[in-house]
Amino acid sequence: MKKNILPIAPLMIEHRLIERVISLMQKEFDAAKKKQSISSDFIGFAADFMKEYADKCHHGKEEDILFCELAKKELLPEHKKIMDELIKEHAISRENVKKMSLAQKSYVNGNKSLLNEILNPMAVLLELYPKHIKKEDQHFFLPCMRYFSSTEKDEMLNKFFEFDRNLIHEKYRKIVEVQEDKNI
Repeated sequence: MKKNILPIAPLMIEHRLIERVISLMQKEFDAAKKKQSISSDFIGFAADFMKEYADKCHHGKEEDILFCELAKKELLPEHKKIMDELIKEHAISRENVKKMSLAQKSYVNGNKSLLNEILNPMAVLLELYPKHIKKEDQHFFLPCMRYFSSTEKDEMLNKFFEFDRNLIHEKYRKIVEVQEDKNI
């Protein structure tokens, strides 16, 4: 493991990919508003990305590792407040990705009246993520690193890498189980 890398570095790199998907979502959203239809394939992709990558991978590391470690520290009130806000925003994201995904499943089966049931939660995500990422990148991540020793930072970085390593195994184990269930 390369020393002197802050554990927030992988999180900030992940933000750049999330921002790219948010940009794609914005373009699809704008086009859908004009056409009054949306690509079901794109919504399937966006919902999967937001669920698996943004939430399970990215928010998973934040909540299960960084926030858990921070909870053991005596945080300044402003850092505790931001952490609580971030946790609430993660929940808002999860809720809206779920709504978007559920509506997409009916939409793909021909229920075109559900367009707004896709676009409304999508609008929430488009509003939420730029501010959420800015809050983490510019106001939370770096100040929070001061709570940890060099050893603690290295241990956290190792936990992040281990967390990511296990995700691919979990994802494909679930895919195989779904396929097995179809073939019963």
